[in-house]
Amino acid sequence: MKYMNKSIEELHTLLKEGKVTSKELIDESLRLSHKLQDECNAFVTIIDDAKETEVTDNLLSGIPFGCKDNYSTKGILSTGSSNTLKDYVPFFDATAYEKLKNAGAVMVNKTVMDEFGMGGTGTTGHTGIVRNPWDKTRMCAGSSAGSACAVAAGVYPYATGSDTGDSIRKPAAYCGIVGYKPTYGMISRYGLFPFASSLDHLGVLTRNVKDAAIVVDNMKGIDKNDMTSWDSSNINLNKSLTGKVTGKKLCYVKELCDISNYENPTEELKMHLANFMETVEKCKEIGMEVTEVSVDQTLLNASPAVYVVISCAEATSNMSNLTGIVFGPRSEENNYISMMKDYRTKGFSPLIKRRFVIGSYVLEAKNQERYFRNAQRVRRLLVDKWKSLFKEYDAVILPVGVGPAKHLDGSKDILSKGTAALDEHLQIGNYGGFPSITIPNGFIDNLPVGVNITGNCYDDANVLNIAYALESVMPYKNQIAGGINND
Repeated sequence: MKYMNKSIEELHTLLKEGKVTSKELIDESLRLSHKLQDECNAFVTIIDDAKETEVTDNLLSGIPFGCKDNYSTKGILSTGSSNTLKDYVPFFDATAYEKLKNAGAVMVNKTVMDEFGMGGTGTTGHTGIVRNPWDKTRMCAGSSAGSACAVAAGVYPYATGSDTGDSIRKPAAYCGIVGYKPTYGMISRYGLFPFASSLDHLGVLTRNVKDAAIVVDNMKGIDKNDMTSWDSSNINLNKSLTGKVTGKKLCYVKELCDISNYENPTEELKMHLANFMETVEKCKEIGMEVTEVSVDQTLLNASPAVYVVISCAEATSNMSNLTGIVFGPRSEENNYISMMKDYRTKGFSPLIKRRFVIGSYVLEAKNQERYFRNAQRVRRLLVDKWKSLFKEYDAVILPVGVGPAKHLDGSKDILSKGTAALDEHLQIGNYGGFPSITIPNGFIDNLPVGVNITGNCYDDANVLNIAYALESVMPYKNQIAGGINND
């Protein structure tokens, strides 16, 4: 019998009833990990000696999971998918990982990501490209590419991720699964390799909304090691999933969803937006009100540039400690300046180096006002606009990206003009620290697409319950890609 295609609650029931053991689950997950690795390159490390744990009343106990490779895991290789840390073995656990371990969950692999989370393709990790299990000529998006790939392929019911611009939610859409980024600080960032500290969120990828709630219930909590974390002990996400949404109010942005706003739209874009409007009707059918709202197009168009400026500036600062002297492979140069130059020149990929150049440039004293400060001002305008929407609506619902996963070589991708705001709007959830979840929303040419629901800070239970109710009237819950789990 196969088990890794089941939900967390189903697996927990089987464990408690003695119909399967933790070791059997781990062995199956490890076997599938090696098979998927050969096909899609989803993992940096596979932990073949992972040990079973005691099955308790905690729903996660005894069940395998995957962990993104920018979570610090004591005694286990943690590279951030970068050559600069290719041999780095931490001496401490990230708080979020420690909480899962204390719950009895069993990590069986570390998943490939874009180098240090800086990328949206899943192609810049030092171990190579992650391929989409639905179509291996296409990407998973990033940076949580390996986690999304493994969950979608049925290696285990969930994997951890991190999200700085859309790095959980867009891979979830491209891989036909659920991706949930809670309110900023709900999960401690201690032990997460920092990319852009004001934007970084931890979260989870699953195959259904309930599993996402269960996992985050175990990961969240205030942490003395992270001053931005907050006390969420009065929030129980799993118990809040009632499916009752009558009277809830949603809105979507006309400028992003009206096909007439795009010049020479592709057939994929037409189908994607039509698909989204059908989902809007489903929302109405289950008792929610959905309203079209307008947001200044110039403000929306500015968002991608704001993200580049702020994230690159913060990354440049955060990663100044990567010198090759304190940790990482040391250079053979004979003085510390040459050692650092050699380490950073040879160790980082071209994409990372470009981002560091941008970050350093916008932080120069002569450039700060024009670039960095102005980016911060536009960020505030976007956050204020979304907060004004949340005064009237429970959540904003929008399509994810411009369609299904893009080709890895890009040669067959035809993009409509003016789609950057649609492709990158999930960044607004990071600007404001808003809870945001992507769920599957059908298929285009046999490839999955997603829909996103974003709400106000600390309103995670409401956001997840809306997603849970919508998921219940669509046939995409617990879907699995590819054939590795069906062999």
